[in-house]
Amino acid sequence: MVIERFSQNLINSGLFKTYIATGFFATLLFFLFNSELFTPIEMIVGIVFITLLLKGLSNIMISLIISLFSLENKRKEFEFKYNEDKINAMLNELVVKDVIDSNEKDSKK
Repeated sequence: MVIERFSQNLINSGLFKTYIATGFFATLLFFLFNSELFTPIEMIVGIVFITLLLKGLSNIMISLIISLFSLENKRKEFEFKYNEDKINAMLNELVVKDVIDSNEKDSKK
């Protein structure tokens, strides 16, 4: 669940779409400035090929980021919260017990 949420946030951030769009426009500008060296078919094939290559690279980057994402910190955070809740519950029970004891002492006097 944590990995799914992390990967969905990563994909929704638009970072990889920006990466692909930047590569697309850089390739387009490259072919535009070197238009005397390439035919229109070569330009279209080159732009499509580079865009597909960048999309593949971005998918590889996403998969590497997700596979290298460490859950150890999340596990420690969950354990800390669980222990903190247990300690707070015990302290609340102790406070209630102290209040009851002090009320009993006051009523005996």
